[in-house]
This record gives sequence, structure tokens and C-alpha cells, in this order.
Amino acid sequence: MKMIFKIARTELRNLFYSPVAWFLTIAFMVQCGIYYTYALYPVAKWQEVLQQNTAKFKDFGLSMTNGIFLAPDGIFSNVLQNLYLFVPLLTMGLISREINNGTIKLLYSSPVKVREIVLGKYLAIMIYNLLLVGIVGIFMVTGLINIRHADYGVLLSAALGFYLLVCAYTAIGLFMSSLTTYQIVSAIGSFILIFVLSRIGGLWQKYDFVRDLTYFLSLSGRTTKMLRGLITTKDLVYFLVIVYMFVGFTLIKLKAGRESKPWYVKVGRYALIALTTLIVGYFTSRPGYIGYWDTTATKSNTLHANTQQIIRDMKGEPLEVTLYCNLFGGGVSRGLPENRNDYLWTLWEPYLRFKPDVKFNYVYYYDVADNDSTLYKTWVGKSAKEIAEKMCEGYDIKPSLFTPGPEVRKAIDLQPENYRLVMQLKYKGKTTFLRTFDDATFWPEEQQVAAAFKRLLQPSMPKTIFLTGNLERDITKKGEREYSYHSLAKDNRYSLINLGFDSDTLSADTHDIPADVTTLVLADPKTTLSTTTMDRVQQYLHKGGNMLILGEPGKQQMLNPLLQGLGVHMLDGTLIELSKDEMPHMVKPFITHEATDLSQEPILTLLKDGLKHGEEDSMPMLMPGVTGLTFTTDSGYTITPLLNTAAGKVWLKAGALVTDSVQPVYSPAEGDSQAPYYTTAVSLSRKVNNKEQRIIVSADADFMSNLRQGGAFLSRSYYSWLDYGNFPIYTPRPKAQDTLLTIGTTGAGILKIVYVWVLPGLVLLTGTVLLIRRKRK
Repeated sequence: MKMIFKIARTELRNLFYSPVAWFLTIAFMVQCGIYYTYALYPVAKWQEVLQQNTAKFKDFGLSMTNGIFLAPDGIFSNVLQNLYLFVPLLTMGLISREINNGTIKLLYSSPVKVREIVLGKYLAIMIYNLLLVGIVGIFMVTGLINIRHADYGVLLSAALGFYLLVCAYTAIGLFMSSLTTYQIVSAIGSFILIFVLSRIGGLWQKYDFVRDLTYFLSLSGRTTKMLRGLITTKDLVYFLVIVYMFVGFTLIKLKAGRESKPWYVKVGRYALIALTTLIVGYFTSRPGYIGYWDTTATKSNTLHANTQQIIRDMKGEPLEVTLYCNLFGGGVSRGLPENRNDYLWTLWEPYLRFKPDVKFNYVYYYDVADNDSTLYKTWVGKSAKEIAEKMCEGYDIKPSLFTPGPEVRKAIDLQPENYRLVMQLKYKGKTTFLRTFDDATFWPEEQQVAAAFKRLLQPSMPKTIFLTGNLERDITKKGEREYSYHSLAKDNRYSLINLGFDSDTLSADTHDIPADVTTLVLADPKTTLSTTTMDRVQQYLHKGGNMLILGEPGKQQMLNPLLQGLGVHMLDGTLIELSKDEMPHMVKPFITHEATDLSQEPILTLLKDGLKHGEEDSMPMLMPGVTGLTFTTDSGYTITPLLNTAAGKVWLKAGALVTDSVQPVYSPAEGDSQAPYYTTAVSLSRKVNNKEQRIIVSADADFMSNLRQGGAFLSRSYYSWLDYGNFPIYTPRPKAQDTLLTIGTTGAGILKIVYVWVLPGLVLLTGTVLLIRRKRK
């Protein structure tokens, strides 16, 4: 052991007695200084401007730690991206210098063992790597000072990832240095090998036998999780076995110079180390054998406690996931074998962390929906089998991988899923679908996955019934005024069906309202409710059922008889709000403080936090055609306004309204009236049979239409409140605390000068003096 340290000390002395190490140190320091200060300075400048000129500015609302250190133009991202340029220059002479100078023969003839030579040299380079980490550490410490409540866990995790990566690079450089007497050849070889290991993860991914092995060997993305603050044993073991493999290769290469062995013995040694590396790496990367440590302050890399509890309830039996990939369907490229590891480790790893007993199946097929001739019009004159063969030729995959659609139909009906890429989950005999979506994310997010898991656990899901029979909004139609987008649209990740709700229609004129209804929806009836419908709805409300009632101006008389029993009344006429951009009936009421308690929707949470801290302005919601609501306090319900118009800016237009002509004029003589403000949506609650009954009444139904994206977060909040917060399953994260800098423009400017010019200059001066004195000696 003493000899290893002596060799390491000698090698370090040689490093710093050469200009290469000093040059790399200075270049690395300048690079870090530029990326840190040039990211810090603009933020400090804007913070100073906003603080001096904007009274409402509190903070940026975003993590400054991530923005300055981990953003695409941040210090860690760029340092890691350029690291491969430094390492080969550093390691190119570790062994090749000894071979070129002939000193390797002296080492061979000395009592020093080969492993002491190799380990000593690698220890020296590991110590130098600590110097690089120390340089990064200067900026980490500075960041902890410059950022209020900086997330030090992320910084430490990123620093560990940086150190492990540079140690892996230097192990590769050490081995390449042992293969040649020419240092430049060693450097080029290191570049090439690092490039190969960075790209090998994409090779042969179509083949089951080698897919996991090449994916494991890939250097690409190995530090991604650590940069986000997630340390896994899989990544730690990877770096350790890479170092073990290339240091071992170096040891075998140098041993070959001291002994005469048959070629197959030498090859066998290399193969043994490579095989050991693959076996250890493969088994330590299997689900159930991976340890996780989320170092972030907000635990942003870990499933929410709500989701974890659902997974804990799934005990006693494995979860079976079958991916159905249709060659003719949407999202096919994401489901092909070459993308299987991306599918497993991008989508499923967070869940495998808590439930490793998941069995994955894959079904590849080709099929089209009945009466859909689009595909055949594109591939004129070809059968489905011929089209599949040509598409396989384009994807460069074997046609035998795909099963004809009629055979798959015998086992499962995928036509309701439009034959796109979809997953079927199976647990204890129950099945449900987990869908993909044509948006930037594509794969389902935690909210959709948690809802699917819950479907497998619960005997029934919350049931939302939409009344029909009076020309109400239709949840099966895709017209701009209808309600399919937010209810039954399988291609909308935030529709009720993908968030855990079951939706159906019912005519109260012919059927009783079931007792197990979670929410009864009456959306804009255009004809008078029959006596039977009225009686059944009132009976449902009398028993304490929850309900969502949506009306429209001009049809107040259809709902007012029902609303009268609730103590609510829709005013006659249409609200007018004049603006330079919108038509006069486009009113923008504001979300009340009480409405922010409806759900844990992120927007409502942010709004609630802002209102809590004294911000005067709320968030406006566009309602295209709305009237006002009045209510009494003696109906037995606690009635709370959810949306109120701006004070003094809105008036009630009596009679018919023409929206595509000149702007209407306020005319009391024609029956127009004006109040200080108007309420356009209210919530009602009361205790019935030891249960809280909840009702929401809205004076506009268009805001939840397909044209208006189904009402977005507000409609989801309505359904959540009516379901007592059970669904959707929200996964809120704590607000980031590192949202403000503690440094101003002047200080950031001084840091730019110090870190980019002064500090590297001092290191340059120190290195120059040391090298000149060394040369004189």
C-alpha cells in the first residue's frame, strides 16, 4: 500500500511539473467561471430591476439552484458536456510516457508489482479529479451564499455525478495510454472509446439478447438523475464497474509485458473482466435491487405520498402490464423494441422503485378500425399484410414480429382505444387501460397512472351522470359546444375518464337516478324539464346527492324552477363587459378566494398563495355568454360565490343581444341594470344524513365546452370538490424555497471579474513560477 501512495505522489508531482495539468486546470476554471457568472448576472440584474420598480415582486417562483447550476446554459450541464475534451489530454501520458521513455522497463525489473504501478497512477489521477471537483465546489459554495435557501442536496448529488463521470473517463484514458507509445494516439483513442460508450446504448436495441447489455454499458445519461438530485445504486455501481473494467484491462496489458502467455489466456483474462462487469451491472440494475436517495428539498424525484399509498395497497400479487403496439396506430415508434428501455426506465422506473414485482408483456400487431379506409387510400391496391411488410421495411424490423389484427381481436377488443399505443394493466383479475397521448409528454403522468392503479383496487369509481332528454350538452359528440373533450375523450390526458371518473348519460324522464351517483350534471337544457324529470332530480337533491348545474343566458326559465328550491336565481338578460379585444358578451369574472379551496389544482394553489400574501388581483376566467346569479341565505344551504365580475365594469343587458354589430350601450330605459358586481358561479353545501351535500351552479355552460378545452383546471376543480377531493388524485409538490438571490448586480459583476479573470490569472501565475523554478533546477 505504501508503494501505491509513493507512485501516486510521484505521478502527481509529474503532473504539476508539466504545463498540461496547469493548462487544463486553468481552462476548466475559466469555463466554470463563465458558465456560473454569466448565468448569475442577468438574474441578479432582473431581480434588482423588479425589486426597485415592481411593488408586487416577491420572488421568481422558480428554483434558482436549478436555473443557475442545472439549466441547459448552467454550469453543471456545460461542464459535463465538455468534460470529454479535457480528460484524454490529461491521461494520454500516464503509461505511454513510461513506455516511450523506456522507464517502464526499469519498473518491470524493480520489485514493484504491476498492480501497484497501475493503482498508484490511477490513484494520482483520482486525486487530480478531486481538484476539479474542488474547483466546481468553489462555485457551489458561492451558490449557497448567492441563492437564498439554495438546494444543497441537488448540488451535492450533481457534484458526486461529476466526480464519478470524470473518474470513469480517466479510467478509460489510463487504459488507452497503456496501448501505445504515442500520447496523441492515446488521446484520440480515448476520444473514440468515450464516444462509443456514449452511443452504445442505442445499438442493437431491436434484439432481446443484447438490448439490456448495451443499454447498461452506455455512458450517455448516466449522470442525468444525479443532476436532478436522485442518487441510485444502479448508477453508482455502473461507474464503479466501468472503472474496475478499464483499470483491470490496464493491469492485464501491463502484465503481458512481463510474462509470456498464450494468446487465448490473455483474451480469456479480458473476457473474464468484461463478463464480470456485465453480470454485476445487469443484476444490480434489476428492479427490486436498486436503492434510491432523493436529495432534493422538495423530493421532486419521488412519487407523491398519495401515489405511494396506492402502491402500498397493491400487495399480495404482481402487477401485469401489457403494451399493445399497433403498426398502423398512433405512437407506434415509441412502442417498438428499440425503444423498450426508454419505455421501462422513463415511464415505469418511479413505480418500480416501490413495486418491483411488475411483469411486462408486449403484443405487436397490425389492425385498422372497422370502416376506416384511410390506410388503404394511402397504400393503394395493397392488403393489410402487404402494407405491414412495407412498413416493417421502413422501420427496419422483421414482419414476423407483428400479429394480424383478427388474431389479436380474439383475445382483446382494442377498437374503443382507436388501435393506438396503449397499455393494459391487470391486477387480481381486474384490468384497465393506461393510455398514451399526442402531446409533448406522450406517456401518462403520475396523475393518470395513480388513477389507473386505483381502478384496479376499488370495486367502483366515482360515477358522473350527465342528464339527457332536454337537448343538454352531449358528452359523446365532438362539436364545439359539446362536452366530450373533458368527459370521455380518451386522447385528452385530463379528461374525466383518464383521471378516474366513470361518465355516462341518463334520461330522468324514463329512468330513476341511481343511488350510487357521485355527481349529477345538468348542462344547459334547452327545453322545459318535464314534471317527471323535475321530481326525480328534486328527490335526488332531497336525499343529499351532489350536483353540477350549468345554465346559459336566454334559457334561464329552464333552470330557475329547479334553482328556486336551492335559493339561487339566474337573472334575466346577459352580462356585458366592454373591451377592445373581445365581443361584449365575453365576460371575465375573477376567481374568489374561497374558490381556491375547491381542489389542489396547481394553478389554484399558486393563486391561493398569492392571495394569502396580500396580492389584490385574482385570476380572470373567460365566460363566453353569462348572466348573473342571486341567492338567499335562508334556503338551508351555505352558499359561497366562486366567480365574481370586476367591480363597476359589468352591466346586465335586458332582452336580445346582438354580438356581431356595434357595441351595446347601457340603457336603463330598455331595462338594463348595473350592480357593483355580479356572481356567475356559486357553491352550495349542507349536512344531509350525516353527509355533506355539495352543489355547484354556474350561469355559463360554454366555458366547459370542447371549444374552450373543457374548462381546464376550473372544471376539474368542480368535479374534485363534488367528489370530496378523492379524484383526480393530485400530487402537489412543496413550493421551491430557493427562488430569490441574495446578491445584486454589483456583486455579480465583481464575481464575474474575480472568477473569469483574477482567480485563473493567479493560478496561471502560480503555475508559471513553479514550472520556471522547476526548469532552472
